[in-house]
Parts: sequence; structure tokens; C-alpha cells
Amino acid sequence: MTVLIEKIGIVIPVVLVLLFYALAAVCAVRELLYGRTSQGSIAWLLSLFFFPYVTVFLYLAFGWKRFDDYVRLRRRVGTKQARKGGEHPGSELRVIHRADEPSDTWPLLANISHLPFLSGNDVEVLIDGQATYDSIFAGIRAAEKYVLLQFYIIRDDAVGRQLADLLIAKARAGLSVLLLYDDIGSAGLPRRYLRRLEKAGVHVSGFNRSRPMFSLLRPFRINFRNHRKIVIADGRNAWIGGLNIGNEYLGDTPSFKRWRDTHVRVSGPAALSAQVSYAEDWHWATGTPLPVPWPEPVPFKDGEPVLVMPSGPADVIETAAIAFTEAIGHARRRLWIVSPYFVPGEEIQTALSAAVLRGVDVRLLMPYRADNRFVGLATAGFAEFMATQGVQTYFYKSGFLHQKIVLVDDALASIGTVNFDNRSFHINFEVTLWLTSKRAISFIEGMLESDFADSVHLRPADYASRPLWQHLLSRFARLFAPLL
Repeated sequence: MTVLIEKIGIVIPVVLVLLFYALAAVCAVRELLYGRTSQGSIAWLLSLFFFPYVTVFLYLAFGWKRFDDYVRLRRRVGTKQARKGGEHPGSELRVIHRADEPSDTWPLLANISHLPFLSGNDVEVLIDGQATYDSIFAGIRAAEKYVLLQFYIIRDDAVGRQLADLLIAKARAGLSVLLLYDDIGSAGLPRRYLRRLEKAGVHVSGFNRSRPMFSLLRPFRINFRNHRKIVIADGRNAWIGGLNIGNEYLGDTPSFKRWRDTHVRVSGPAALSAQVSYAEDWHWATGTPLPVPWPEPVPFKDGEPVLVMPSGPADVIETAAIAFTEAIGHARRRLWIVSPYFVPGEEIQTALSAAVLRGVDVRLLMPYRADNRFVGLATAGFAEFMATQGVQTYFYKSGFLHQKIVLVDDALASIGTVNFDNRSFHINFEVTLWLTSKRAISFIEGMLESDFADSVHLRPADYASRPLWQHLLSRFARLFAPLL
């Protein structure tokens, strides 16, 4: 017996070592097959070879990616897949409601999106949480057939319970109510909150809930989150922007007096573009088609063109990175960028430097106080570098700034969920609204001018006067940019 125990004691460590190297080999093969940059792949491969015991877990958390079935699903949903209650309207939207002028002016944006700029939309920019929740909740109350909701974070607090009460009332009134949440962003959402919704007839799903592999790896997976915030009522109205569901978005936190954020209500054909994105995510999450009708698009007379652009790791190309680099490259007079997290890759840094050399008024607006200290340090480090390149860097002081906006000349504006960091550009599922109307751009310009007035402008000399330890911490945090 003693000999047997000794043999087992020898075999178990050997088996564990072989298992780790086998997992490392599997991860290495996947990285060779699906890695998008040679630098990143080389770093993973070397780490997997020399430090497999640690790197295997890191790779499962940050590197493991496989969305081939999402790509196949997108092709079906976006073309001719029949739906309960009607045929998918993608081709009709493309042909009948295409806004020719912005699609021709911005062909790259139109070509990498599911649909081009669509005409005939009524657009309302919503500033901060109260206006946003008032608009969304009123839209839910007015819905007659169905309500679709998707959020990265949902809290079981006063705002979250108010939303739950509305959804339960609509479900009991006979409407189809669907709620999609991200498993990581809403990890703290108690099961009782979801059970209450389900008991009332609300269809609820986590984004990765039906995927056995993702469920198995959930303790290790912190990448490939669904960061989209979308609400759709009857296919006529859609809300997209930076706000999740929680008290903090009303500024109701000890840390921040104000939560500065922006959302958009879009009524018209573009609402169905948002429903296309939702349909893909719902089918991926549940394995079933979207169980609601696709209504006839109703354009508004003298409405505005809007492009809805979903982006994420299932894209064949790097949609977000290409789109924002393209927008920056077109700037000739003004380029204003607002992001709570500014941790850009080299392509964005180069594009911003080039814009400065063209004589463009390039401004970055970021939060003065970050909600994530480490990301805040990295943001400060990148802001300092961009300031040395001639970019005007501003830090919002009247609360926490969470909006994600780009304004290019008097020609183009974006509002959505994309932060200027590696995670939003390459890893998360995101959605962006692109606007070209003079009315929307003028409103956004005035809104941002007010935000700049509530900010402090830091110049290169201001950064240089900081103590050495702050420089060192910022530089150290910048080393982790690909993971932030």
C-alpha cells in the first residue's frame, strides 16, 4: 500500500504537468489560428512555452476567442432569415431608406456596417441620467407590442427596481418583453431580481448563458463582454448611449456629485437597424430567433440620417478601430473626442498626431477623477504624451464623465458605447450611432462646449510639474494598455 501511495504521489504531479502543457499547446494552436497581430501572438506563444502554469489561465481570461457561429448567425439574421411575425427588413431598409448623401460621403462607415445611413429619423440627444431614464421609461410605457432591452450593467437598486416594475407591467399586459444582460458586467445582479421578472413573463438571458464553454470558463473570462446599451420599443423607437441601469447614473453616489453621460433616442428606420444588432445578440445568447415581429419602417418627414454600427470580436475586420481612425483622418478643422477611458493603440495616437499637424483643433476630454484608479493612471499617461504632440487635453471636474462622443468638423458625430481603449476597439461587443445632420451636430457642439467650460485644461508644462512618482505610476500603467 505504501508503495502504491508513493507511485500515486509521483504520477499525479506528472499528470498535472502534462495537462498544463497540453492546455498550453491547445491555447498556442488557437493563437496561431486566430491571433490578429504578430506582436500579440508572439508574446502569448513565448509565455505559454516558458510559463504555462500561469499563462494558461491568463489566456483563458484574455485571449480565448471563438465566435465563428456568431459570424454565421449574423449572415443569416442580416440577410434573409425568416422571423416569427414577418420577414427580416434588412434589404428593404437598405434599398428604400438609404440616405445617399452621407453614405456616399462616408462610404467606409457605411460599408463596414450592417446597414448604410438610413434617412427619415427623429433624433433626440439626452443629457445625463434623469433625462435618459425619463425618455426610456416613457417609451416603455407607450410600447404596444414589444420591448427589447440590453444593458452591460443592471443594478438591483431604486432605478433597477423601477425598470423591473415597468417590464413586469408590460409583460402582464401581454407584450413580449426581452431582457439581455452581460454576465460579467451584471455579475452582482441577484438571482431574485431575475426570477421576479421571469415569473411575470419577461424573457431574460445572460449574453453567454447558453454557451457551455463560456459558462465553464466564466471564473476566468473577463474579456469579450457585451458592452452594448440598447432599448427598442415596437421597432419604432430605440435608445443607445453610455448609460446602464443604476443609481450612480443619476449621480446618486458618495464619490461623484454628477454622472456626466449622454444617450440618444432615435425614432424611425434606424430603430430597426438597432433591432438587427439585438436580434443577433439574442440568437447568440439563447439559441433561438428573436420572437417579435419586424414592423414596416415609418420614416419621419425631414428626418435625419443615422447609421447604427455594431462592432465586436465576431467582426471579420476591426470595425471600431477602422471606423474611428477613418473619422479622425477626415478631420480638417475640428476633432473633439470625449472618453472616460483613453488608452489608445498606436494607430489612434498616430492619427491624432497627424490631425494636429494638419492644423486641426484636436481636443480630448476625460474625467478628472476616474472610477478605476489604475485605468485613470494609464489615461493620464497617454494624455500627457498626446499633449506633447499638440493635442489639447481637458479633464472634466464637475463629476464623473462617462460619455463617449466624437465630433468631426461640422460633418460627423458619434455617440455610443465605445471607449478609446483596446477593450472597446477589439474585445468588447459595442454599438455606435453616427450622425451627420446639422441640427444634431450643432446641439452636440453646444453640449461639449459646456462640458469644456466645466473642465481644466492641462498643458505640457502642467504635466511636467507633476512629482516623479506620478510620472512613474502613469508610465507603469501604460504598460498594461492592451489589457485595459
